[in-house]
Amino acid sequence: QVQPVESGGGLVQPGGSLRLSCAAPVTRNDPMGWYRQAPGGSEHELVADIDGGGNTYYGDFVKGRFTISRDNAKNTVDLQMNSLNPEDTAIYYCYVPRLGWGKGTLVTVSS
Repeated sequence: QVQPVESGGGLVQPGGSLRLSCAAPVTRNDPMGWYRQAPGGSEHELVADIDGGGNTYYGDFVKGRFTISRDNAKNTVDLQMNSLNPEDTAIYYCYVPRLGWGKGTLVTVSS
Protein backbone atom coordinates (compact mmCIF):
# COMPACT_ATOMS: atom_id res chain seq x y z
CA GLN A 1 0.00 0.00 0.00
CA VAL A 2 1.40 3.35 -1.03
CA GLN A 3 1.76 5.96 1.69
CA PRO A 4 1.06 9.64 1.25
CA VAL A 5 4.19 11.65 0.40
CA GLU A 6 4.65 15.16 1.78
CA SER A 7 6.81 17.95 0.41
CA GLY A 8 7.38 21.65 0.96
CA GLY A 9 8.68 21.88 4.50
CA GLY A 10 11.64 24.02 5.50
CA LEU A 11 12.82 27.01 7.48
CA VAL A 12 10.77 30.20 7.43
CA GLN A 13 10.93 33.42 9.42
CA PRO A 14 8.13 34.44 11.78
CA GLY A 15 5.33 36.07 9.82
CA GLY A 16 6.30 34.20 6.68
CA SER A 17 4.44 31.69 4.54
CA LEU A 18 4.97 28.14 3.42
CA ARG A 19 3.02 25.76 1.22
CA LEU A 20 2.97 22.05 1.87
CA SER A 21 1.84 19.46 -0.62
CA CYS A 22 0.84 15.84 -0.25
CA ALA A 23 0.52 13.30 -3.05
CA ALA A 24 -1.39 10.06 -2.54
CA PRO A 25 -3.27 7.50 -4.65
CA VAL A 26 -6.68 8.64 -3.45
CA THR A 27 -10.17 8.60 -4.86
CA ARG A 28 -12.45 11.60 -4.90
CA ASN A 29 -14.23 10.22 -1.83
CA ASP A 30 -11.16 9.93 0.37
CA PRO A 31 -10.85 12.51 3.09
CA MET A 32 -7.33 13.94 3.34
CA GLY A 33 -5.82 15.79 6.23
CA TRP A 34 -2.80 17.48 7.69
CA TYR A 35 -1.68 16.85 11.25
CA ARG A 36 1.36 18.01 13.12
CA GLN A 37 3.57 16.85 15.94
CA ALA A 38 5.52 19.43 17.89
CA PRO A 39 9.17 18.77 18.87
CA GLY A 40 9.15 16.41 21.83
CA GLY A 41 5.43 15.91 21.53
CA SER A 42 3.69 12.57 21.31
CA GLU A 43 0.34 13.39 19.77
CA HIS A 44 -0.74 14.30 16.28
CA GLU A 45 -2.69 17.54 16.35
CA LEU A 46 -5.25 18.22 13.63
CA VAL A 47 -4.21 21.12 11.43
CA ALA A 48 -6.76 20.83 8.64
CA ASP A 49 -8.89 18.23 6.92
CA ILE A 50 -10.87 18.15 3.69
CA ASP A 51 -13.45 15.52 2.85
CA GLY A 52 -14.59 14.15 -0.48
CA GLY A 53 -17.22 16.85 -0.76
CA GLY A 54 -14.72 19.64 -0.31
CA ASN A 55 -15.79 20.46 3.22
CA THR A 56 -12.92 21.74 5.31
CA TYR A 57 -12.12 21.57 9.01
CA TYR A 58 -9.37 23.35 10.89
CA GLY A 59 -7.71 23.13 14.27
CA ASP A 60 -8.68 25.92 16.64
CA PHE A 61 -5.17 27.34 16.62
CA VAL A 62 -5.28 27.99 12.85
CA LYS A 63 -7.44 31.11 13.26
CA GLY A 64 -7.77 31.76 9.52
CA ARG A 65 -4.03 31.58 8.79
CA PHE A 66 -4.01 28.29 6.88
CA THR A 67 -5.96 27.04 3.89
CA ILE A 68 -6.33 23.42 2.81
CA SER A 69 -7.20 22.56 -0.77
CA ARG A 70 -7.23 19.47 -2.93
CA ASP A 71 -6.71 18.78 -6.62
CA ASN A 72 -8.58 15.61 -7.52
CA ALA A 73 -7.00 15.47 -10.97
CA LYS A 74 -3.51 15.41 -9.47
CA ASN A 75 -4.42 13.45 -6.31
CA THR A 76 -2.85 16.09 -4.12
CA VAL A 77 -3.82 18.08 -1.07
CA ASP A 78 -2.04 21.33 -0.28
CA LEU A 79 -1.75 23.36 2.89
CA GLN A 80 -1.07 27.06 2.47
CA MET A 81 0.27 28.45 5.72
CA ASN A 82 0.50 32.19 6.32
CA SER A 83 1.48 34.32 9.30
CA LEU A 84 3.58 31.53 10.72
CA ASN A 85 4.92 31.83 14.24
CA PRO A 86 7.48 29.81 16.20
CA GLU A 87 4.69 27.79 17.83
CA ASP A 88 3.93 26.35 14.39
CA THR A 89 7.29 24.57 14.37
CA ALA A 90 6.50 20.88 14.00
CA ILE A 91 6.63 17.87 11.76
CA TYR A 92 3.60 18.05 9.47
CA TYR A 93 2.05 14.79 8.39
CA CYS A 94 -0.41 14.00 5.65
CA TYR A 95 -3.06 11.46 6.61
CA VAL A 96 -5.49 9.51 4.50
CA PRO A 97 -7.61 7.09 6.57
CA ARG A 98 -7.51 4.39 3.90
CA LEU A 99 -3.72 4.68 3.35
CA GLY A 100 -2.30 5.80 6.64
CA TRP A 101 0.32 8.38 7.48
CA GLY A 102 3.05 9.93 5.40
CA LYS A 103 6.58 10.22 6.78
CA GLY A 104 6.17 13.90 7.51
CA THR A 105 7.90 17.11 6.56
CA LEU A 106 9.60 19.42 9.04
CA VAL A 107 8.50 23.03 9.31
CA THR A 108 10.73 25.32 11.36
CA VAL A 109 9.67 28.88 12.10
CA SER A 110 12.59 30.85 13.42
CA SER A 111 14.47 34.08 12.89
